[in-house]
Amino acid sequence: MQRQFPVVDATVTEISPLELKRRLDDGEKWTLLDTRRPDDFDQWTLNHPNLEVINIPFTEFLNATGNQPAKSVPDGVPSGQLVTCCAKGISSLYVAEFLADRGWDVLALEDGMEGWARLNERHSLETTDGIEVIQFHRPSSGCLAYLLVSGEEAAVVDPLRAFAQEYVEVAREHGARLRYALDTHVHADHVSGIREVAAHSDATPVLPTGSVERGLAFDATLVDAGERLTLGESEIETVALSGHTTEMLGYQFGNVFVTGDTVFLDSVARPDLEDEERAKEAATTLWKTVQRIGELPGETTIAPAHVSPTTAPRSDGTFTATIADLKRGLSAFEETQDAFVERVSRDLPPRPNNFERIIAVNLGRETATDEEAFELELGPNNCAVE
Repeated sequence: MQRQFPVVDATVTEISPLELKRRLDDGEKWTLLDTRRPDDFDQWTLNHPNLEVINIPFTEFLNATGNQPAKSVPDGVPSGQLVTCCAKGISSLYVAEFLADRGWDVLALEDGMEGWARLNERHSLETTDGIEVIQFHRPSSGCLAYLLVSGEEAAVVDPLRAFAQEYVEVAREHGARLRYALDTHVHADHVSGIREVAAHSDATPVLPTGSVERGLAFDATLVDAGERLTLGESEIETVALSGHTTEMLGYQFGNVFVTGDTVFLDSVARPDLEDEERAKEAATTLWKTVQRIGELPGETTIAPAHVSPTTAPRSDGTFTATIADLKRGLSAFEETQDAFVERVSRDLPPRPNNFERIIAVNLGRETATDEEAFELELGPNNCAVE
């Protein structure tokens, strides 16, 4: 790639997203200097409990014509160790070199936010009945997917297209073949991987029957609430969880309940992405769904489809909670219907980037290349009520 910035007499080490995440998880405190333009920064940034993030656009590090380095370090650049970041790791590498040339201890994040978006962590849940559940976590958006394993068969729930091949490989590592690739609903924040997983394996793509009314335009196995899918020596039970969308299903597997976009660890799903004009009606349905979830046995493990970027994982590394713990920390279980509907219907965050196009791609009504799909879903998922 042709260099777009002035040459600076300094060499900077790039740190991989994986290494930065490991060091943050190990308790190291970092300051990240994001060099994107303020509008881009305000939409989406890198988050971690051990990370302080500041935004100073790369233009502040250039002279008025943009073809030479600025004469001095811009105001606001902190002392101490920094890591710089931008969209693709280009402008931030220049800024890191500029600062290193002036004595700063600085690293540059390799491939920037796009590199961060390619991270996909995994941890095993504590389960019963001889089954295995692996949670996949995409730190950039908080998206969560699950591999369910029983004997020599596996299923993946809410897979992301960007990681389709990985789910197949992890199933093989556990001595299983993928039998199903299931979505809990028609996603609005990321491009579904159920068809790509099926293309890489023997998996059958599975969607809720209600997806047809949403406009489903490709062949898939359709399931209704109350059905059971055989998986190895176990079963996956489908459970109605409408509210965020009309067709939402949850999947109960042993003591683990994969709840899609209904309840999260610190919030609930927003009700307006399917039909903004019927948001209050959807919120009423969601309140009823939340109450039914609250009636499950307290030891049931809730495994949501998203997590807030500032939420800390459990001791096992997963973003899960028992019903008992969730009810102690989430006000939605105690709210009246009227109070709940009013709260989750007002002052909602911006909708996910490109959500209408993403929905159309996930229904099979539009197409996108792998690179287009990756670009479409960059940014926060924004599927929760703040």
